[in-house]
Formats: sequence, C-alpha cells, structure tokens
Amino acid sequence: MSELKQSKYIDITTDYGFKKVFGSDTNKDLLIAFLNELFRGRKIIADLYYNKNEHVGDTEDIGTVIFDLTCTADNGERFIIEVQRTAQDNLKKRMLYYSSKLIADQAPKGNRRAWNYAISEVYIIVLMDGFAMPDAGDKKYFLHDICLCYRDHGKIFYDDLGFIYVELVNFVKAEAELVNDLDRWLYVLKNMSSLNGLSTYLRKPIFEKLFQLAEYSKLKPEEREMYNVSLRNKWDAESIRSSQEEQLKRAREKAMAEGKAEGKAEGKAEGKAEGKAEGEVIGKAEGKAEVIKNLLSSNKFSISEIAELANVTVEFVKQIEAEKAKGK
Repeated sequence: MSELKQSKYIDITTDYGFKKVFGSDTNKDLLIAFLNELFRGRKIIADLYYNKNEHVGDTEDIGTVIFDLTCTADNGERFIIEVQRTAQDNLKKRMLYYSSKLIADQAPKGNRRAWNYAISEVYIIVLMDGFAMPDAGDKKYFLHDICLCYRDHGKIFYDDLGFIYVELVNFVKAEAELVNDLDRWLYVLKNMSSLNGLSTYLRKPIFEKLFQLAEYSKLKPEEREMYNVSLRNKWDAESIRSSQEEQLKRAREKAMAEGKAEGKAEGKAEGKAEGKAEGEVIGKAEGKAEVIKNLLSSNKFSISEIAELANVTVEFVKQIEAEKAKGK
C-alpha cells in the first residue's frame, strides 16, 4: 500500500495514534497526565494498570478503542476507568452498558454476603472526535462531566459512577488562548497532525515526550503501514458521517416544509368550524403526525432524531409510533 502524504506528526485521534500514545505501559505517564487534567482535581492518579481485557464490550465494533484501567490515587484508593476513542452509534446506551459491565464484573462468584457490594468507583471517559454529543442542545460545551444526581434539586445521589465526554468539535481555542494543561491536551489531541513543532505554549516535559513519540519519521515501516490504514479508516468514517449529516439535514428541511404545508391546509379546514387559530394548531399537529409516520416507515432514523426533525417531543413520536402500530 502506498504511503499517504504525511504531516510531521501523526494524528493521535486515529485508532493507531491513540493506542501508540496512550496504550502502553511505557507511556502511561502520558495517559495519567491527561486523565488527571480531565478530573480537574477530584482525583489525582498516581499509577495505573492496563487490564488484559482491553475491550470489555463488543469486539465487532470498528473504529472503537477501549482501555480498561485499574487506577491508584495519591491517597491509595483504587478505582476503575475505561477510556474510549469511540464511534457515535448509540453512544449513551453503549457507555451505560460498558459501565454496568465494569460494575457487574466486580461481583465474586460466591459469598456475596461477605462481599457486601464493595464496589469500586467506575468512570467512563469518552474521546469524541468529529461528532457532537447527542441531545446536547445549543450550548457548545467541550467537556461533559456527568454523574447520578437527584432530578429535583441536582444534589449528587451517587458519586462513584461518572462519565466524562470530551467533545473535540467544540474545542476551538487557538494556541495563544491556552490557559491550563487541560486546554493544552485538548489542543494537541485536535490539532497534532497539523502542527510543525512544539511551540512555547506547549513547552513542558510531558508534551515534549508526546511530540517525540508522535513524530511520523520515527515510525518503523510496519508502524507507518498500520498508521496509514488507521488514517484512511478515519477519513472514511468522517466521509460517511458527513453524508449522514447531510441526509439528516435534507430530511429535516423536507419534514418541516411538509409539516408546514399540511398544517396550513388542515388548519384552514378546521378554522371554518372552530376558528382559524385553533384550526392551524390542530392542522400542524396532524401534518407533523403524517411526516412522523413517513419517517418511521423509512427505518432510517431513531426516535430522538425524528423528534428533532419534526420539532416535537420524543413522547409525541412514541405516541404516533404506537398509533401506527395499531393501524390508526
């Protein structure tokens, strides 16, 4: 396979680049430094151990790298972290499944009464490259730090299970705007392959090691081949994702146009009997219901995507789905 035109440094958000930088015991100081920045002082990892089951989920997934880690904090406490550079399909459910498995796997096969559910803390950390957090809304956060809390007042209910999502598409700081090491890590994760060298803004021993490790010229021939394959896979995935996003955009525009047209027609008919304003509301609802039925029949979109396309609640889409199933 011919080599691609290469930049000075590898893209460390590719599968190969992510494993090379963060996936070996030799370079675990890089991963420790990155994780400590993500925890922002809540945890300080002194050491970590790569568990043998690198991928605790489904091994059939392509474009997913998972590290299962046992970490030791500076105070001696131990906890489990799973670090992912993952695809976007069913992201939230996938992470919930992985966290549940990490918890369930701690149970002994016998004598559970003596064990008394002494569950270690579990954290899932997800590096999201090139796609947005599902249902994140309009605010462009690049770090989502999530735990179990009370719905009514927000107080933390259980602090030993957490999810940290890093949404790189929302990290837009320039090099001169970097104010802390978390900024620096996210900057190099997003921009490494386009950099020409280590600037004064990144002049720290940990980043000096990172840049030395990521030099393309230092890769062995077989490593270059693996990296090139990984880079092509990333480009292919980005192309597919871009195509899907364009398809979703067109479907959204079509759905809204159809809903508006049908709603207006139905609204006028209903308006003769009950008043124009009320009729238009009813008509729009019925028009959207018809659009939702068409989107459901296409089997191309999830419930949440259809709700977003039609600008309705997920509950409304589920109601239409149930009515459709009954033949109404």
